[in-house]
Amino acid sequence: MDKYSFLNAVHTSFFAEQYDKYLVAPDSVEPSWRAFFQGFDFGKESAADELEITSANGTTIGVNGQEVEIPTSLQKEFQVIGLIDDYRGRGHLFTETNPVRDRRKYTPTLDIENFGLSENDFDTVFKAGEIIGIGPSTLRQIVKHLKSIYCDSIGVEYMYIRNPERVGWIQDWLNVNHNRATLASENKKHILKKLNQAVSFESFLHTKYVGQKRFSLEGNETLIPGLDAIVERAAEMGVKQFVMGMAHRGRLNVLTNVFGKAAKDIFSEFDGKDYEEEIFDGDVKYHLGWTSDRMSDNGNKIKMNIAPNPSHLETVGAVVEGIARAKQDAHYEDDFSKVLPIVVHGDAAIAGQGLVYEVVQMATLDGYKTGGTIHLVVNNQIGFTTNYLDARSSTYCTDVGKVTLSPIMHVNADDAEAVVHACLFALEYRMRFSRDVFIDLLGYRKYGHNEGDEPRFTQPKLYKAIAKHKNARDIYSAKLIAEGVIGLDYVKGLEKEYKESLEEELEDSRKEDKTVITPFMADEWSGFKNVREWEMLKKVDTAFDEKSLTEIAKVITELPLDKKFLRKVEKLIKDRKKMFFESNKLDWAMGELLAYGSLLKEGFDVRMSGQDVERGTFSHRHAVIKVEESEEEVLLLNSINKEQGKFQIYNSLLSEYGVVGFDYGYAMASPNTLTIWEAQFGDFSNGAQIMLDQYISAAEDKWKLQNGLVMLLPHGYEGQGAEHSSARMERYLQLCARDNMYIADVSTPAQMFHILRRQMKTKFRKPLVVFTPKSLLRHPKAVSPVEDFVSGCFQEVIDDTSADIKKVKSVVFCMGKFYYDLLAVKEAENREDVALVRVEQLFPLPENQMKAVMEKYINADDFVWAQEEPRNMGAWSHMMMHFSEVSKLRVASRRFYAAPAAGSAVRSKMRHQQVIDYVFDKSKDNLTRPK
Repeated sequence: MDKYSFLNAVHTSFFAEQYDKYLVAPDSVEPSWRAFFQGFDFGKESAADELEITSANGTTIGVNGQEVEIPTSLQKEFQVIGLIDDYRGRGHLFTETNPVRDRRKYTPTLDIENFGLSENDFDTVFKAGEIIGIGPSTLRQIVKHLKSIYCDSIGVEYMYIRNPERVGWIQDWLNVNHNRATLASENKKHILKKLNQAVSFESFLHTKYVGQKRFSLEGNETLIPGLDAIVERAAEMGVKQFVMGMAHRGRLNVLTNVFGKAAKDIFSEFDGKDYEEEIFDGDVKYHLGWTSDRMSDNGNKIKMNIAPNPSHLETVGAVVEGIARAKQDAHYEDDFSKVLPIVVHGDAAIAGQGLVYEVVQMATLDGYKTGGTIHLVVNNQIGFTTNYLDARSSTYCTDVGKVTLSPIMHVNADDAEAVVHACLFALEYRMRFSRDVFIDLLGYRKYGHNEGDEPRFTQPKLYKAIAKHKNARDIYSAKLIAEGVIGLDYVKGLEKEYKESLEEELEDSRKEDKTVITPFMADEWSGFKNVREWEMLKKVDTAFDEKSLTEIAKVITELPLDKKFLRKVEKLIKDRKKMFFESNKLDWAMGELLAYGSLLKEGFDVRMSGQDVERGTFSHRHAVIKVEESEEEVLLLNSINKEQGKFQIYNSLLSEYGVVGFDYGYAMASPNTLTIWEAQFGDFSNGAQIMLDQYISAAEDKWKLQNGLVMLLPHGYEGQGAEHSSARMERYLQLCARDNMYIADVSTPAQMFHILRRQMKTKFRKPLVVFTPKSLLRHPKAVSPVEDFVSGCFQEVIDDTSADIKKVKSVVFCMGKFYYDLLAVKEAENREDVALVRVEQLFPLPENQMKAVMEKYINADDFVWAQEEPRNMGAWSHMMMHFSEVSKLRVASRRFYAAPAAGSAVRSKMRHQQVIDYVFDKSKDNLTRPK
């Protein structure tokens, strides 16, 4: 019997349904159907070759040598389904989404002739109509429906998604009402009201502050009703907090008309008034953050957060994800849907900035996921002066969204209802599937990059068209008038009322002499205070009760008895137990883990992330231990007691910029969590340089934002070459000013314990950069007794306790690992005339303590600054700027070099020894080159 004879009897609607399933997910259909469909799609050579499938004319197929005739009734259905499939996959290329330009032409087109159909088929009824939700329909009706869904004001990309459930949901959503919004008259009036606010706000600023930069939203005003729709619907769906990031374009409009910032505060910023407080310098108006409570139209209270951002485009996206995750962890740990991150991009930036890719790759990772982000692109079709054809190689600026198989909607920004419809699609998709979704809001930019720029220099043709183009409000109001929803004078009334309110706020703002900056996320920072440099130098009690410390040590030095671990792991844990309970010599890993444990026991949370941090780059930490057979993860630090804080540690993706931005955002939203980012090697942090410059070092000065992020940067010259020696200490020190951060290079496990505890025990937060060791992790002298943990506090300067004051002639200031190199020589040569003094904190520089040390050694006549880095690197230049006694110091360092270290281990060792020789013998100045 012919195994394919069922084709003659099968109902065509069932056939259509099966073929549609096959196109989305071939493995989801029964094997004989799959073989048949593979035969029909014989052009897919790999499948055809494997099954020995051939097709000569499209009416018969040969499967494994057996010829099967395709019933005539099915041949046209195949072709119609192929048409439907192409509309789904390529319809977005033929949309009416560009309000001011003709679209590029793509081939082949969606003309029916390209699918083996003709005009003679237009009135033929096809069962294929059922798969697009309109039932058996004529080809004419099917094409009309497809054009309405896929080729009007909204273009949809989603057919690359590999999950049939998500694809099916999207198709069902699009099929409803021909992919158009179903709106009552009141909803339409509300959209028009928000559009009027957007348009009138910009025109008001344009007349009141002529020539001032505001980075107008004009050309993309529908962003305001789109965002408003998301907020209102999300509040109904249970969202409690919004966290948003966006660049300067349209930001003031969003702040006023979505986030509810008083226009008078924005006017004060335009008037250039000085700030109420002297402790910070502020920033331009379109960079400032804002937090507010908004009451939705249905009475739901929503917390609104828009993060401060620098001019460096896309940087804020990573920060937003970190803020959102921190809020989710703190308040809604089991339900990420309660906090909704929204990132507003520019078209040139999302296509050109690599950070976007880093952030997108975080979307489903355990340590960084936020339950899906709505990405909205304000697409001006131009970047400053650069045309979009010069700004990317991809078809769309949003193509990065396909990396995570996210659906993308391209929307004509002149069609207000389509924009609202697309925004609601994005929200519902995110809430249902906890995945990212992208909206490409295709509009234009009415003026140049800023209001003082002349765009016709570079785009004369485009700006000729823009000059004649109506704004979105006027387009939409004309539509509503034609529908009979509003009268001719309705918009004039809206505009008059709104502009009168702006006039009142302008008048109020000019009664005030100073600009007041509202703190961002004030609720999270209740109880914390801003402090100055001298307060940062005050001692903080970081001692920890010995009994409690012993309990923690017991927990982290005993493995679960019911699980099997590698022998090396068992030995490592036993060695740690001996350190604490027998030898009383705790190494670096124990000091660090005990710091975390002590804070956890006190109720603080601890989060650490970075490349390979779970084990540690140098295999010292082992905070996550794997069961040998199952690879089950065991985190001993989460077993201290039931009341403890939560310990989270995550190996990151291979990213610095994105991950530092995320962790900075996390620390911003969670000041009671010790948030740590560790570099694989210290110099890798320069991949996050923008975060260092724009946020970590300057946010408190610009935006009144404290942040307690800790950066651990492995540093030390051990013959590993230019890239793995220096953490570029000099760059961090150059960023130091007044009271902006802590910089340290600690030398003992106890010091590490105390500095990490200090970070959480103060009533303020400052970023902390610690240059951490590599070889010291296992150095026999880099150990601390238990007594050093249970008493005292962090020591900014550690004097040489072995020195005889009267015998000392040379006082050597040094740091970190280099101290142990010098100590080895001092002990080997019995140099009682030398005192080695460790400067553990480099900023704020403990200048008074250093001076006191110099005065203490009454017979000393030689004071040395010793560093293993080249003269133009390390801390020497910092000392010249911040240490008033610097003129008394003799400098021992490598010579001036462009690269931090030599690639040759022999040469590196020679240079290192030359510095050591000069420390102990001033006649051996290695900076003097032989002639």
